[in-house]
Amino acid sequence: MNDSTGATETGKTDKGTEDKRSEDQGREGKGTEGSGTEGSGTEGNASYGKKPFKRSRSHFADRVTADGRDGWPVEAGRYRLVVSRACPWASRALVSRRLLGLEDALSLAVTDPIQDDRSWRFTLDPGDRDPVLGIRYLSEAYDARETDYPGGVSVPAIVDVPSGKLVTNDFQQLTLDLATEWTALHRPGAPDLYPEPLRDEIDEVMEGIYRDVNNGVYRAGFAAEQSEYERAYRDVFRRLALVSERLAGRRYLVGDTITEADIRLFTTLVRFDAVYHGHFKCNRHKVAEDPVLHAYVKDLYQTPGFGDTVDFDHIKRHYYMVHTGVNPTRIVPLGPDLSGWLTPHHREELGGRPFGDGTPPGPVPAGEEIPTAGRP
Repeated sequence: MNDSTGATETGKTDKGTEDKRSEDQGREGKGTEGSGTEGSGTEGNASYGKKPFKRSRSHFADRVTADGRDGWPVEAGRYRLVVSRACPWASRALVSRRLLGLEDALSLAVTDPIQDDRSWRFTLDPGDRDPVLGIRYLSEAYDARETDYPGGVSVPAIVDVPSGKLVTNDFQQLTLDLATEWTALHRPGAPDLYPEPLRDEIDEVMEGIYRDVNNGVYRAGFAAEQSEYERAYRDVFRRLALVSERLAGRRYLVGDTITEADIRLFTTLVRFDAVYHGHFKCNRHKVAEDPVLHAYVKDLYQTPGFGDTVDFDHIKRHYYMVHTGVNPTRIVPLGPDLSGWLTPHHREELGGRPFGDGTPPGPVPAGEEIPTAGRP
């Protein structure tokens, strides 16, 4: 379903990987978050707000599957998931990996939230190199896959450790495959995040949320003209109102357990008041001012696997310091107050079973904890 950004993703698994992805909007440069959201390093970052925002499709759309039909079979320890904790698209993969208990099977690399002219970099690691891949920049894995690849370097990305090559940067399909193709490596008690009987409804809900909320905040924040901004702004809050109405009498978006739809909405809602409300001018109201949405996102944040992947420090520093076309001073606001994330939400009164017949994930693995600066 096309919109003004050219985005068409519905989140479905078997409808033709390429033709259901976003229309190709031309390759942005190497400073991208998600697929095609950010431009070529410092020059591209300064261009936000000066040209229409368009999200390009994932160029590397191979899949890691149980049968290895794309040449990449599911295999414990073979692949490395590269993320930025600032990026909402990468945060989907972080939540899914935790909920499904894939930490031992799929190792994790976390990039610096501040990019330079070569994009995502491993300056949080000793020697400024990823300790497993041995590279300084994610772009090196892209170049190993396709020499002189001219497009955007985006997260999340899965890299094949033995070859050092990028496997996929398909942020829409990646988490669905973690839920459906990696089942042999799921932890005992892992929830079913994409239950087959509910997939049509999940897909429909996710399509509207992607178009108007996940992508809508970017369309508003990077709009180059008033009319473009106003259309995106209205789409965002129209959809949020519909979602709030849907959630008023039910704990989760589809069914009575957490699904992929909740993960995708969460990663935008958790960033909304900190960055999208002010930085992206989505300021009709804050999520904290909608009692239903505020309680819903707090419920998820306090659920193991969600809030323990969120780093508010990374989120704020990335958006306010990298998007120099929107925020040329690079000043990072001190607020909002994060203490409310830990207050009671009372959503349990609506019933529902967060993990269905499964169980919560275990403790956060050593070395993956969120630093104090990024937590309430």
